[in-house]
Amino acid sequence: MAIMKRMSEELAATTTLNSVRVAQQDQECARPGILAILPRGETIRNFVDSGALDVAARNAEVSLLTVIPDDEYRQMAEEHFDRVIELQAYTESYVARFLRDQLDLAHGRWLWSEAAKERWRLRDHEANTPLKKIKRLAKKLSCLPFANPAGLALLERAESFASARLRRSDVHLNLFRELNPALVFNASHIHSRIAIPAVHAAKSLGITTATFLFSWDNLTSQGRIVPLYDYYLAWNEEIRRQLLGIYPAIRPDQVFVTGTPQFDFHFQPQFHWSREKFCARVGADPARPIVLYTTGMDNHMPGEPLIIEGINNLLKEMTEFGRPQLMVRVYPKDRNPQRFDEIKRRNPDILFPHVPWTINHQMPKPEDAYLLTNSLRHAAAGINVASTISLELCMFDKPVINVAYNPPIDISPKDYRLYYQFDHYRPVVESGAVQLARSETEMKQLLVEALTEPQKHSANRKNFIQRMFGETLDGQSGARVADVLLRLARNHHQ
Repeated sequence: MAIMKRMSEELAATTTLNSVRVAQQDQECARPGILAILPRGETIRNFVDSGALDVAARNAEVSLLTVIPDDEYRQMAEEHFDRVIELQAYTESYVARFLRDQLDLAHGRWLWSEAAKERWRLRDHEANTPLKKIKRLAKKLSCLPFANPAGLALLERAESFASARLRRSDVHLNLFRELNPALVFNASHIHSRIAIPAVHAAKSLGITTATFLFSWDNLTSQGRIVPLYDYYLAWNEEIRRQLLGIYPAIRPDQVFVTGTPQFDFHFQPQFHWSREKFCARVGADPARPIVLYTTGMDNHMPGEPLIIEGINNLLKEMTEFGRPQLMVRVYPKDRNPQRFDEIKRRNPDILFPHVPWTINHQMPKPEDAYLLTNSLRHAAAGINVASTISLELCMFDKPVINVAYNPPIDISPKDYRLYYQFDHYRPVVESGAVQLARSETEMKQLLVEALTEPQKHSANRKNFIQRMFGETLDGQSGARVADVLLRLARNHHQ
């Protein structure tokens, strides 16, 4: 617990902006109440470990309605915040759940992004028996009349009505009546199935609600935002524009660009290790270049262990580059991490450092902020399949190679190449910030280029990151989030 507590305190101490002077203002006013809903472990990293909610707690009564991954987290949270209440799942009415599923399906058909098309195609493929085909057809036909702005609005009203009138528990209503917060902040709009009843309860009591748009692909690759909120916090201007375009009922003054606290760790010197310290931690040779491969989800990237083994064989041949080392960061949310066991056995030279996450509720442990930041800092190049890690590698001006070929087995109906057509990722490819390897031969060529000419595409990387993030990559996004939450809470405090 010591590292978690120390890191949170250090980050809260450093998370101060010239434009965010919350600690000295309005001391004579009553402290407004903020209730933060943390529906998944990654939101704990973003808003607790980053120090964002600690900054807000200097001038507000901050309570948490949170998943509790372990006792260590519970104890730390109780020391830092006014109230800590465990967020638990409650069975909702069938009608509310049915309407929510219909809303999600209709939204995808209306939006019809590349990711939505792919999801539609995969669901069709999964309907592989006569009964499943009939059920799938019925779902598709029933959603089509609502796959338009008017139909979506009607489904939203019906879902809100059913969620309020058919609720099976008053636990959230009673909690909010007791705490009387000025603001309820859901830290992730997308990891919110467990949080939706709480947000509906807040809205039914007239409490102001806000949410954080969790990731850069969520608006075009995930489902409908349910329910709609009073305010939204976004990574960047592009996500803000997407939100306003997809949801015309949302006004521009309801959306704030803050950056995302998940990247703050990369830009704060206390998280930077020397190369010797990092290599000792992961078992690498500091004198040899490190190529970082970051994996994806098993259901999205089947056969990925064979891709990794092929890349390792290529690197073994590159002795003229100082015998590059392949280090693999296994995606902590992989549902089948055992799929890498066989290549670990066959390839003991590949580095597989332990990724410190608590599997319960998918919570990154505080020490992972150090491990990930330094994996990026000390890598000579990075390889992945259309991952957010590509952005983080570009932040450190590292060559990025994306795998755009399939493993040497049949993985249909999946196809790695399709991921580079998705709406959120296509601009990255078009910018030239990443390089696509469309075959193992191209992978070898791009690895040689990355190791011999690491600055070749540097301008593209820097330009893309500047366009995407502006001035928000300063280690202070948590402070901007805290500032917005405090302003909203003060404005709606009674």
